[in-house]
Amino acid sequence: MTSLQEVRVDLDAYRRNLDTFLARVAPARVLAVLKADAYGHGAVTLGRVADRTDVSYLGVVTLDEALRLRDAGITKPVLAWLHLPGVDFRDAARADITLGLSTAEQLEAAADAGARRVHLVFDTGLGRNGARPEQWPAFLETAARLRDAGRLEIEGAMSHLSNTTPKDDTTQLRQFDAALAAAARLGIEPPLRHIAATQVAWDRPEARYDMVRIGIGSFGLSPDARSSADLGLAPVMRIATRVANVKRVPAGTPVSYGYLWRAPRETTLALVPFGYADGLPRPTEGGWMLVGGRRCPLVGRVAMDQCVVDCGDAPVAIGDEVVVLGDPARGEPGAEVWAEAAGTITYEIVTRIGGRPARVAVGG
Repeated sequence: MTSLQEVRVDLDAYRRNLDTFLARVAPARVLAVLKADAYGHGAVTLGRVADRTDVSYLGVVTLDEALRLRDAGITKPVLAWLHLPGVDFRDAARADITLGLSTAEQLEAAADAGARRVHLVFDTGLGRNGARPEQWPAFLETAARLRDAGRLEIEGAMSHLSNTTPKDDTTQLRQFDAALAAAARLGIEPPLRHIAATQVAWDRPEARYDMVRIGIGSFGLSPDARSSADLGLAPVMRIATRVANVKRVPAGTPVSYGYLWRAPRETTLALVPFGYADGLPRPTEGGWMLVGGRRCPLVGRVAMDQCVVDCGDAPVAIGDEVVVLGDPARGEPGAEVWAEAAGTITYEIVTRIGGRPARVAVGG
């Protein structure tokens, strides 16, 4: 390990996770989501893997993300679906990027730029991106006019679920059906209809339509209370570092800023060079790391570059491996450990990992 920390990205695990979803949702197609640098895993690295699989599409949020994939030589269709007003789509047209579009104005701009394939984005109840029902007439009439003029190919229609309750998701599915019906009345029947992400794609066959979008599950993380192993998935990311210092301290010794923790007994403390600048949540009650193969709780306040774990009476030495995040099936702390400690979700834990830890791809 040449840097203080190492993020190991298992390309074979990523491929197996994609294969698991391809088998689970067939005959629906799979779009592999690579937004936010593949949730912190490295979009180009994993995009090259996905490019050699049977997934049908790659998905990102911004045009910049899509263009980086193209610049890396990735050839599969790429969909980008969030755009600022007045965006120039000419680069997207040149790079053959498929556009997810939410307004009549965006449709006109895409056609003017020479973009070809578009997916119509509908807001079915999430309140974010997409055309709302009262906007559907103008949105769809513009799409039909540009299609009839040979200026756009309406390849897809998409929306996104809230995952609030199964009942809420069902309501959104019916709203999506209504949007598709409104489109069909104008002769728009896109071959790629998609609304389901990892959880709903796994659990609800009726929500799969023609394609599903797999993000968190492709990285081997569960979207809910089930474990990765329950779903037959393996975490792709493993973060490790080494013990930087060891101290045997008496009872009452305070640790880190604010003295939020004091040793309740004589104990051994290990300094770990991994802090909130590297992505570790600052609130970490209940968090732990694997030090030399032993589970040690994190104590005191997490600092920018380091934190402290309590090793008790276990033997520990400078240079011992510390696993910050890994596969719970191997006894390592999963993203779920840190998500629970920080009161957040696994998506945020892996996405927030900073640029300082060295990324090392293995397998593939």
